[in-house]
Amino acid sequence: MESGLTVAVYGAYGHTGRFLVARLRERGFVPVLSGRDAAKLEKAASETGLEARPAPVGDPASLDRALAGAAAVINCAGPFAATAAPVIEAALRARIPYVDVAAEIEANVDTFANFADRARAAGAVIVPAMAFYGGFGDLLATAAMGDWTAADEAHVAYGLSGWHPTAGTRASGVVSGQRRGGRRVRYANGRLEYRDDKQPTLEWPFPAPMGPRAVIGEFTMADVVTIPSHLSIPDVRTYMTVEAARDLSDPGTPAPAPVDEHGRSAQTFLVDVVVRSGGSERRAVARGQDIYAVTAPLVVEAVERILTGRTRTAGVASAGEIFDALGFLHALAPHVSFELRR
Repeated sequence: MESGLTVAVYGAYGHTGRFLVARLRERGFVPVLSGRDAAKLEKAASETGLEARPAPVGDPASLDRALAGAAAVINCAGPFAATAAPVIEAALRARIPYVDVAAEIEANVDTFANFADRARAAGAVIVPAMAFYGGFGDLLATAAMGDWTAADEAHVAYGLSGWHPTAGTRASGVVSGQRRGGRRVRYANGRLEYRDDKQPTLEWPFPAPMGPRAVIGEFTMADVVTIPSHLSIPDVRTYMTVEAARDLSDPGTPAPAPVDEHGRSAQTFLVDVVVRSGGSERRAVARGQDIYAVTAPLVVEAVERILTGRTRTAGVASAGEIFDALGFLHALAPHVSFELRR
């Protein structure tokens, strides 16, 4: 796409932000770099030749200047408990679409709860969690559902070879933990449940060549917000391979290290989504490399579809609701391989 349209990237100097800026340029957009840290923005601007517009989240006028002339804004600056609402407010004032990569469950709940009515009334587009956690699982679940209008349960199993978290991931995890008072969360019986008991460990039958692996059950990710926001599924469970969960919990695990010309880490992933209704089961399986790097094609594809009118609704909407899930997933090639098993 040779659009030449300007897209503001809030948090452009972060790990995911740098992938996003590169992908936007590949797709013919002109990124504007924004965020809270003026020094980091200046460095990123000198490295890329792009315009930098510092904007503290507590300064609405600065946010308005950051978004001036932009066709859309992407927020990749966590913790999203602090950044989502101010940047959404600025997007609404600018009358431009907002997309974020929030994996924070409570922050995503807040976006749906606090902005759904206003966004719908304004005909605005707000897509939270348009990332590996949240948006990707929702697209896979929606594609797996096919012509089903409801299901009894959905399971999203993450088969990660390992997980070297970014500083942003760690910071967001701390905020989420504080908001939950140290409890864990799951989605069951049509609602979020906060619990004090330990997460179960079980075996998940990943497809070959990975095969059965030990996973942490109810390792709850943003999919428990996105999937039931539009699909009639009262139980949504997510799982994580034990090795990846161990990496995440270890404060000594280093940040991702690049291993190829695209800056991707060696991490590989397999996402296995199963939806069940009565005695029937449908499945979607996706494979790829580097959960942070793959967020960039996810988000940029979403922005392009929004700006070209290839959407199914307005207001606050998750990926599976606003986009043609099957077409979107196929458009992610070669970044992701995808198959349906019915």
